[in-house]
Amino acid sequence: MYHSVSSADIKPIFIVGHPKSLKLRLNMVSPQSFDRQMGFLAHHGYHVISLDEYIKGKKERKQFSFKTVVITFDDGYEDNYTNAFPILQKYHFPATIFLISEAPETSPDVLNWQQIIDMSKNGISFGSHTRHHAYLPGLTEVQMKDELVGSKKTIEEHLGKTIDYFAYPSGGFNDEAKAMVAQAGYKAALATNRGFDRKNIDLYELNRIHINNWDNDFTLFGKLSGFYNSFREARQSH
Repeated sequence: MYHSVSSADIKPIFIVGHPKSLKLRLNMVSPQSFDRQMGFLAHHGYHVISLDEYIKGKKERKQFSFKTVVITFDDGYEDNYTNAFPILQKYHFPATIFLISEAPETSPDVLNWQQIIDMSKNGISFGSHTRHHAYLPGLTEVQMKDELVGSKKTIEEHLGKTIDYFAYPSGGFNDEAKAMVAQAGYKAALATNRGFDRKNIDLYELNRIHINNWDNDFTLFGKLSGFYNSFREARQSH
């Protein structure tokens, strides 16, 4: 899971309505590091597939190799287009970007609709990240429905494609949020490291691993192999 692909010394980015508008370095990966990480996948036999292929495989109870990877981005920063997109094209890798649907109209430094449409025609798929990066467990039922349904509708209208997948802002969800996501018409939803379903059995609680700027070949291998989750679970049990 990625957020921003930009130089480490870049100025903070602001998204209207985002509760953490100042982008932390932890969520930033430099273009050089991103290129190196994608190269690691390409040169070490990893199979990068689309999120849609992964979800279809899960529904069919397909057993994926541990070298199967799905690349996702949250928030829809403009540098996903200017920096990450050319690198993904270089390696012929698909990816999914989860958009805050109101951001292209209200915030600087995020993808505009023309960039989104261009990427959508060239191997990048899009999902919803609510209308305003809303933390779902803190919302009323009416507010939650507005964030989920409104975002889906807006992105679909701009792209002319069905939006099937959702990513929980800040990884926050509960049973009510999961049920509302399903009712809104999404086929699956992605969490973050805080996802409790390590084996990804529940399609509305799919766990992801955060990749950062300092992940070298060794740590990247550990995260992708499953050892990372085992290590985290062992630490949390003590």
